[in-house]
Amino acid sequence: MEWKYWKVVLRYGHVGKRNDVSVARFLVTETSFDPIMVMDLASEMPGVKSKGVISIKEITQEDYIVGKREEVENLFLQKLKTFRSTMA
Repeated sequence: MEWKYWKVVLRYGHVGKRNDVSVARFLVTETSFDPIMVMDLASEMPGVKSKGVISIKEITQEDYIVGKREEVENLFLQKLKTFRSTMA
């Protein structure tokens, strides 16, 4: 099966209070996905605010791998994952 790779910039935090943060997330989907489908998928991710998808760009597999490494090092995402696991 072939895949498509995406860089999606999402808004997290308290958007109305101007206390929000934009974070690039890197997704992999089936080749049948288009940007609208990716937007729907990304908007359902935990912590993403209403109208929180800022941009979507199809990328290469190499860019995806680099991006996933950056996600692991992102302090905001580390905190988000820790917060979500303590709520379960």
